Amino acid sequence: MRMGEDDAMSNSGHNFGGMQNEIYNAGLQGILPDYPVDFATLEARAHEALGPMLTNYVAGGCGDEHTQDTNASAFHHWGMVPRMMVDCTERDLSINLFGMDLPTPLFMAPIGLNGEATQDRHGDMAAARASAMTGVPFCVSTLSNDPMEDVFPACGDTPAMFQLYTPRNRELATSLIQRAEKSGAKAIVVTLDTWLTGWRPRDLNASNFPQLRGKVLHNYFSDPVFRSMLDKPPEEDPRAAIMLFAGIFGQVLTWEDMEFFKSVTDLPIVLKGICHPDDAKRGIDHGADAIYCSNHGGRQANGGISTIDLLPDVVAASGDLPVLFDSGIRSGTDAIKAIALGATAVGVGRPYTYGLAIGGDKGAAWVLRSILAEADLLMAVNGYPTLEAVREAGARRTG
Repeated sequence: MRMGEDDAMSNSGHNFGGMQNEIYNAGLQGILPDYPVDFATLEARAHEALGPMLTNYVAGGCGDEHTQDTNASAFHHWGMVPRMMVDCTERDLSINLFGMDLPTPLFMAPIGLNGEATQDRHGDMAAARASAMTGVPFCVSTLSNDPMEDVFPACGDTPAMFQLYTPRNRELATSLIQRAEKSGAKAIVVTLDTWLTGWRPRDLNASNFPQLRGKVLHNYFSDPVFRSMLDKPPEEDPRAAIMLFAGIFGQVLTWEDMEFFKSVTDLPIVLKGICHPDDAKRGIDHGADAIYCSNHGGRQANGGISTIDLLPDVVAASGDLPVLFDSGIRSGTDAIKAIALGATAVGVGRPYTYGLAIGGDKGAAWVLRSILAEADLLMAVNGYPTLEAVREAGARRTG
């Protein structure tokens, strides 16, 4: 027998570590989990489910993938010192972000091919439902197989953010931002490092760029401004719509563009891709509401330093501003180390997309719950009852 999906998703309140008791107790009845709790097994199963082309895109990185690999391995040279004789019977993983009280510091990082990850090719909707199941906020990508007007409501009561790839047409950029605001987004996450794509050998060897095949473009194809730029609707002439997308994707952004973003929405503006402390300071000077430390998971530039190694300096430069973080998170231990080094909130990327691949919304929710369970149990064993205690303990460089 296998651990049933309903059992797997039972809510144990905020005792996230209680998930392990669910698994062990089910095992006494001969019921095994439907999905793995470790990243290596998850990755192997997901690659099989995705197939070669999608695996190349989702799992691949820039160049020889050294930066991508280092993002994950660098967590191993940061360590935490346990504290004993501390009452950790209950742990508090909650945070406040943009005035929102959230049960955990996790969020689902934007993944531009979520839509293709599930068997029904509606992975964005599945990710939103996983967010609703777990209370982990979803950062909805501009690149989607479903319109944002459908995706945001599927998040239920869990807040969501919108990640913007800024197009070269400002009227279209305004439309995308304001559609997200009307749909319920709580922040606009502006990606800074992807006005063009980096050198990705896996995709190049397969001559496969999904967007040029019409994948995950529904937010463009459904946008009134985008549609007004076409002679025929996308459903009648998809090739022309794809070529229009290719021609307007990717505005080169400078600090002067912050005035534009602040003028078209009242939502918090989050700058994604900040890895240098001076850029964090300039972001603050130009009105950013949060800094997002990320190197795009090593997909955009090779030869860089792991993001976790850059995080402390970015945090120090950001003052009282929240610092979001992603790149290389594979486990709950990784997430807690990022918190120890100063992150306010921690983005999970590939792991939940792999969950989508093997189990849709329930698979993604299982992955998120597994990460939270490990994080919760690490805090319990190490004597950290709160995230503030985690930050006070900090992390030590071990190599």
